[in-house]
Amino acid sequence: MSDWPSARNDDRNDRYGRGSAGAQPEGPRVMRHVQRGQAPRSGDRRPAAPSAPPRGVPPQQAPGHDGYGSYDGNQVPGQGGRNDGYNTGQVYGGGNRSGGGPGGPGGSGGRGPRPAPNWGRRIKIGAITVVSVLAITSVATYFWADSKMRREVDLSKVIDRPEEGDCTTYLVVGSDSREGMTAEQKKKLHTGSAEGKRTDSMMILASCGSGNTMVSLPRDSDVEIPSFVGSESGKRFENQHRRVKLNAAYAEDGPELLVRTVEHNTGLRIDHYAEIGFAGFANIVDALGGVELDIPKAFKDKKSGADFQAGKQTLNGEQSLAFVRTRYAFAESDFARTKNQQKFLSALAGQAATPSTILNPFSLYPTLGAGLDTLVVDKDMGLFDLAEMFFAMKGISGGEGKSMNMPKSGIRHGNVIWDKTKMRQLVKQIQNDEKVTVTSD
Repeated sequence: MSDWPSARNDDRNDRYGRGSAGAQPEGPRVMRHVQRGQAPRSGDRRPAAPSAPPRGVPPQQAPGHDGYGSYDGNQVPGQGGRNDGYNTGQVYGGGNRSGGGPGGPGGSGGRGPRPAPNWGRRIKIGAITVVSVLAITSVATYFWADSKMRREVDLSKVIDRPEEGDCTTYLVVGSDSREGMTAEQKKKLHTGSAEGKRTDSMMILASCGSGNTMVSLPRDSDVEIPSFVGSESGKRFENQHRRVKLNAAYAEDGPELLVRTVEHNTGLRIDHYAEIGFAGFANIVDALGGVELDIPKAFKDKKSGADFQAGKQTLNGEQSLAFVRTRYAFAESDFARTKNQQKFLSALAGQAATPSTILNPFSLYPTLGAGLDTLVVDKDMGLFDLAEMFFAMKGISGGEGKSMNMPKSGIRHGNVIWDKTKMRQLVKQIQNDEKVTVTSD
């Protein structure tokens, strides 16, 4: 027989090392905590240091706990009614190693684990911030640029106007205005020092759904000055059937009479007017960092200061002005010059109306500042109309439109005579937003 049964009558708390009395293996048990310390000296009535409760034992299992959430400090085994201080909830040793103390992860005084970042929320906030900044910047830029536009031409003074067509039409004028230029600039740009201003180039730009068309009007075109109302005097001048060069209308009474004369001689209504002088033209090119152009044939012109080699090259402001003004270096002086002007303006617009310029404030603001200071437009023209004009020019340079000279039938007394049949067909196609099939040959 085995001696083990004798252990079954022992106290349950004295079975350590004796095995289990049950048929199944005994589970893990909590060992009593042994507090090591100095024994009290004889005669010392001070209570001994309290022993710590067993680690990991919940309050209801610790010796002396009444099982109802409170700790009876007077019922510590072996302590004889001495208060051990554990009823305060303090953990022996400071509690930093236990999960339930004030300093532990689960305590009210501890800092819990850092939550994972909410990237979706961060991205959303970032996107909203970027959109808000762009919106504010765009609005500020719009009002700044709009305030700089020189709306000096009043088309309401133009009388007897043709009916509106389906396309938006612009009369784009390059003047020889030297406004704001110093003597040194005039010499550098070869502009001369003549007072006042005259039209150096004129062209009709039609922005249509069927395609954009740019039609150059030679400044020596033979036209009739119609009846008109003076832009300054308000006096009406009747038609005397005077035939003059087209640029004479501008010299006589400015942009309003020029628009009136173009409308009278073509039958096409002009919706907007835009004019830029020598200085503004050169400043815009320099603000863009130059304009790249492919020059098919080398040429020189002392009067304009042109001196170009054939091939692709980037023209600065001074060179660009010389390029569009040169006329004496070509056999058909005025027609060759208007073709160069169309080519250059399309290239200029193509470079200005790009994301690298529009979305870059270091390019956009200098370009707008240089152009808007010297760009004269009509009173009804806004920034969106100006943008449409530039994008229409860009479309032509990209092959989405057509550039041409006004069809001519001959020369009379040095003036260019328009081909009336072709001109009427051209005007009709623009008015009806039809694809332009007329050629200038």
